[in-house]
Amino acid sequence: MSFITDVIGWYGQHKRDLPWRKTRDPYVIWLSEIILQQTRVEQGLPYFERFVERFPTVRHFAEAEEDEILKLWQGLGYYSRGRNMHTTAKVVMQEHGGVFPTSYDKLIKLKGIGEYTAAAISSFCADEAKAVVDGNVYRVLSRFFKIEEPIDSSKAKRTFTSLANNLIDPAQPGTSNQALMEFGALHCKPVNPYCPTCPLRLGCGAYQSGMVDVLPLKSKKTKVRDRYFNYFVLLKNESVVLSKRGPKDIWENLYELPLFETEKAAGIEILSNPEVRRLFGSQIILSSIQGPVKHVLSHQKLYANFIVLTDFEDDFLHEKEWIYVPLNQLTRYAMPKLIFGFLENFITLKTSY
Repeated sequence: MSFITDVIGWYGQHKRDLPWRKTRDPYVIWLSEIILQQTRVEQGLPYFERFVERFPTVRHFAEAEEDEILKLWQGLGYYSRGRNMHTTAKVVMQEHGGVFPTSYDKLIKLKGIGEYTAAAISSFCADEAKAVVDGNVYRVLSRFFKIEEPIDSSKAKRTFTSLANNLIDPAQPGTSNQALMEFGALHCKPVNPYCPTCPLRLGCGAYQSGMVDVLPLKSKKTKVRDRYFNYFVLLKNESVVLSKRGPKDIWENLYELPLFETEKAAGIEILSNPEVRRLFGSQIILSSIQGPVKHVLSHQKLYANFIVLTDFEDDFLHEKEWIYVPLNQLTRYAMPKLIFGFLENFITLKTSY
């Protein structure tokens, strides 16, 4: 018990003052946990505050339009999280009478809630002795117990989960989980951890054997796919054409500019593409090509060109789900950061002349 006792002692002195730590409301905890997945606390905090203000209860969230949720989510990435949250909020209203579950067994059945999130909510809100095992916990346990098993293996998941469950203080499981995660986030950091002042250093296997910079181990390298996006900027009467992305790809249901994806980088020759000619006419006039802009996702690298046309035909509106949107209304539409960033800069440049 000394390990978790020492970590909890450290937590009592060094924990951050975060709003979701001042409540046991499972809905609020759920919001914070989903928003903070793949997101740093300092980045996620403003989003959390906006979501709590706009959707103070699960009913408000369930009754919202998906476009509004995605617009509020804009810039956080991994947009499937927002869509899954909307689905879960509706299920809570329909199947749980609007009362957000706090038991692990019920939480794990909800869309977008995995073992980590279910353990977090159930331990923080209902004192269930379920260990939360995130990247921070993997790192602390791997170093302290000198576990040289790659953390991205299925065997390691079982090993670390079992170990974490055995370490948890049954009298205060929520605090145990919070403390261990916070210790990994602030003290036992991935790079340059504070080993000389660490309360665990005398028992830390990695510290004693000089393996702090080695652990935790990973065996797999993420395969990254290169994609080449050619976006057309079609302006007319202070409006720009937007299209809504379909399912089963990145940025599902978000708005972007008309897109032509190619297998390799393309330049001005994209204007000779038969489909481009068919949609925009044979007399199109190019204003500029801006890019390529590199945009990195978890498993993909996007190289985007923005092709600005000054003259084109817009018969495509009869066959494409593309719409003209007034420039002064663009902020109402949820867009990927890549698109919103370009348009924000481009429109500012255009209107500053």
